[in-house]
Amino acid sequence: MKFDAPATTNPIDQLKVVGRPLNRIDGPYKTTGTAPYAYEHHEVPGDIAYGVVVGAGIAKGRIASMDTRAAQAAPGVLAVVTARNAGKLGKGKMNTAKLLGGPQIDHYHQAVALVVAQTFEQARAAAELVQVRYEAARGAFDLSAVKDGAKTPEPNENTGPTETSVGDFEGAYAAAPVQLDVTYTTPDQSHAMMEPHATLAVWNDDGALTVWTANQMIDWGVGDLARTLNMPKDKVRLISPFIGGGFGGKLFVRADAVLAALGARAAKRPVKVALQRPLIANNTTHRPATIQRIRLGAGKDGRLTAVAHESWSGDLPGGGPETAVNQTRLLYAGANRMTGMKLAVLDLPEGNAMRAPGEAPGMMALEVAMDEMAERLGMDPIAFRILNDTQVDPEKPSRPFTQRQLTQCLQQGAERFGWKARQARPGQQRDGRWLVGLGVAAAFRNNLLQTSGARVRLDTKGMLTVDTDMTDIGTGSYTILAQTAAETMGLPLERVTVRLGDSLLPVSCGSGGQWGAANSTAGVYAACMALRKQVAERLGVDAEQAQFVDGQVVAGGRTVPLTQAVADRELVAEDKIEYPKEFSEKAQQSTFGAHFVEVGVDMATCEVRVRRMLAVCAAGRILNPKTARSQVIGAMTMGVGAALMEDLALDKRRGFFVNHDLAAYEVPVHADIPHQEVVFLDETDPMSTPLKAKGVGELGICGVAAAVANAIYNATGVRVRDYPVTLDKLLKHMPMAA
Repeated sequence: MKFDAPATTNPIDQLKVVGRPLNRIDGPYKTTGTAPYAYEHHEVPGDIAYGVVVGAGIAKGRIASMDTRAAQAAPGVLAVVTARNAGKLGKGKMNTAKLLGGPQIDHYHQAVALVVAQTFEQARAAAELVQVRYEAARGAFDLSAVKDGAKTPEPNENTGPTETSVGDFEGAYAAAPVQLDVTYTTPDQSHAMMEPHATLAVWNDDGALTVWTANQMIDWGVGDLARTLNMPKDKVRLISPFIGGGFGGKLFVRADAVLAALGARAAKRPVKVALQRPLIANNTTHRPATIQRIRLGAGKDGRLTAVAHESWSGDLPGGGPETAVNQTRLLYAGANRMTGMKLAVLDLPEGNAMRAPGEAPGMMALEVAMDEMAERLGMDPIAFRILNDTQVDPEKPSRPFTQRQLTQCLQQGAERFGWKARQARPGQQRDGRWLVGLGVAAAFRNNLLQTSGARVRLDTKGMLTVDTDMTDIGTGSYTILAQTAAETMGLPLERVTVRLGDSLLPVSCGSGGQWGAANSTAGVYAACMALRKQVAERLGVDAEQAQFVDGQVVAGGRTVPLTQAVADRELVAEDKIEYPKEFSEKAQQSTFGAHFVEVGVDMATCEVRVRRMLAVCAAGRILNPKTARSQVIGAMTMGVGAALMEDLALDKRRGFFVNHDLAAYEVPVHADIPHQEVVFLDETDPMSTPLKAKGVGELGICGVAAAVANAIYNATGVRVRDYPVTLDKLLKHMPMAA
């Protein structure tokens, strides 16, 4: 199905199932412990062996020698895999990092060996016996130290243009009566999902490989694994029905999958590998640190005349930049504009997708800068944002937004949150020993369109099965896909079964980048509409006029049970949603929102406590308000972490992240998070998909950290521009309480 015209009234608009706050289909499996995650899968032929990864002890250099004899002779050991015996390996399209190092070492904890044994304990003990001697080389680890040598990277489909310029920024900025020129920094951050990267690999007699692995993008994963192992793609099967948190960290094949496959081939039996928690921060992708300079120029009336956002980040050779300037190209009006990204080569683990890459760290800077500018102008921060709202792409004024309710989000949020009670002058509101402040930030995330396919099968009992390789990373994919199929076919939800996460199923868009929900449901809708045509043909009715309601087909004055169409044999239909560029690029598709935060800051210790949070979101039709709310409050929690806690402590001498486990890498816990309120504006976007829906999950994090930082400033009068906003940074500038 080509989506090449705005959606009109269609079966989804009945809203009998879609749009309802239904419980998640996968909920009972997860709460009872019966959902099989990758490492917990046991139903394979043969005894399962276990692999433990040995990570490099240096960040840059080479392996001078490796002695595995003691490990190989240890009890229960079946094989030791290294670069010397693994055979020639290719490189996945989606990976910057080399997943098995040696003799060259590219980053700390790069996998250099896998020890396979009959039990996990035996493998772990034997891995300690591997003796590696390194020749360390001098590396580049500190972004600030190499910032001046960073270069403008080549643009690609993921980054978009790396530099943009509209009008005369320098001239307009110099002439602006009110100016702001500020630099912000965001630190390296790590994924902290509950489920580690884990894989079970099995080789079949015909040379085919099956892996059960934690992976968000099944088709990408199959392709990368096949390229890495130098084998045909059709000989690789990837299965991932349940994922215990992804957040971008499982978009790509990682060392666990490659090493499990190599270990299974060497041991001639199924092998399980889970990356040890201390390896995850240094062995997998992370969010790279940024240095961001923002310059704003405005007239005394508050209208922006000059907007510039420059960002510096680092990655391994061949990697890409953190696209922290992209939202600035679209969020506020201003005739004279400039953005640019610089990339430095760093010998750190791969920097890549993590929790709204680009917009999340970019808005940590931009939305604080907007507050700082509003203060210089003597304006309320919300009024300043509304004044500079726009209904067209600021860089391409002839290109409108399909939907843009940023102003409405800010206004409704202000009313609900009691913004009128905010004291414009910082440090004026107290509650006992606590200084109280309110903060706001806009929320923004682009709506990305991806081809997505599905197959639907209506059996002779009237049960509908949906097949697609779409994944569920805890976001409710099973449920919203079932709702879509039930609504389109006029069936109750209990007569729909959804099968996900298997590369034998039709290729979907996968989970990531806030594109999963809208595109995967559109793919299921396309397949169901193809099935409706087959049903209509069987029943001899006009498919265009037929209504599918409550298990019945109504058309031409007739009402026929849906099961009559499959009385003799089942019906199967397969299709995919496609978005022709000439239509989808006519207008800019984005999602918008507003985040409001109240904090308390202890006057003596500068301890920060988040007291209230509100998110107002405009993101097209909300397919399931319950699962969507869960995504947003989870994202809001991550935003609190980014603002106050998350910081990979970098050893700048040896090039590794010191706090590489959940004991030392701090993330919010229940005691840190108060009641969170989420409001979805009533919105449908006919230009997005046939369901008129968009993504919403990552919108929930974009802007939260800035809202927290702005609230802290409103409480204390101390502006911290280097995240996270920890109490030591406040104490240095905190005036002594009277």
